[in-house]
Amino acid sequence: MAQSSYGGPSDLSNIKQKASEQLGKAADQAETMANRVAEQGRDAGERVQEVATNFKTALDRSVNEQPMATLALAAVVGFVLGALWKS
Repeated sequence: MAQSSYGGPSDLSNIKQKASEQLGKAADQAETMANRVAEQGRDAGERVQEVATNFKTALDRSVNEQPMATLALAAVVGFVLGALWKS
């Protein structure tokens, strides 16, 4: 006759405890990952804001120092974007 490997209530309790521990570890890892992603998102946002500020400063300087060249560049960029949009 085949013997059962089921050890009764104590085995069930051990399985529940191990499952609970694994679930806790997984939750901790997920929380760590979420915090890391959130931090990277904040860093990226700060960098984008810095680039936008630098671009605005450069554009203001270009408009003040070389208005015709800036206008020509804007026309070229508009033409290229329009051509890309149409295709």
